[in-house]
Amino acid sequence: MAKQAKLKAKQRTAIGRSAVRKLKTRGIIPAIVYGGKEKPQPLQVAERDINAVLRDHDKELMAIPNVVGVYVGVLGDGKTPCLKVMLSRKSPATEQAIPRSIEGYDVITEVTGDIRPLGVP
Repeated sequence: MAKQAKLKAKQRTAIGRSAVRKLKTRGIIPAIVYGGKEKPQPLQVAERDINAVLRDHDKELMAIPNVVGVYVGVLGDGKTPCLKVMLSRKSPATEQAIPRSIEGYDVITEVTGDIRPLGVP
């Protein structure tokens, strides 16, 4: 029996080589569905699950100086998922080392100060 996979896809309006290249740099996979008597449908397949992205990149983010934590959050609109990076303090070198986006998800920094355990359980 053939393996089947579910993909989350939505219609895309961006077509052409340049538009497709921009989608790919944001971690979005362009696709086209052909078949039947219907016209070809340009689609974009949703990027990887944000938790999987965080799992794959948390160690490299935590290795950046002044980074004290990383987690999945949402942007100001309250809906769009993003990666949040907690900093003990801001510095130009730290800000430059942190990517603006990873696999199509925005990366947002916030200064939280140092994080220490409260005590021994």
